[in-house]
Amino acid sequence: MADAAPSLLPRLLQPFAKRDLTPDSFEARTVGDITRVDIAMEAMPAEMVHLVEGNLSQTVGVRNVTLRKEITGQVRRRAA
Repeated sequence: MADAAPSLLPRLLQPFAKRDLTPDSFEARTVGDITRVDIAMEAMPAEMVHLVEGNLSQTVGVRNVTLRKEITGQVRRRAA
């Protein structure tokens, strides 16, 4: 959740862009003076997760950042 502001959305994408990461989905919804934004990536390098989370938490106007890790149960195998 964040304060609704015209510059909020590009500021939220910057931590991804500066690490050459492209989110798979981005959804924003504003109700009154609060904007809720969901940014999802199918896979993110483990060393980047806490860096991006920290940057998002420090973004002006951001009130709350929630990290949600989903386990899909998919197993990928490579042929030798």
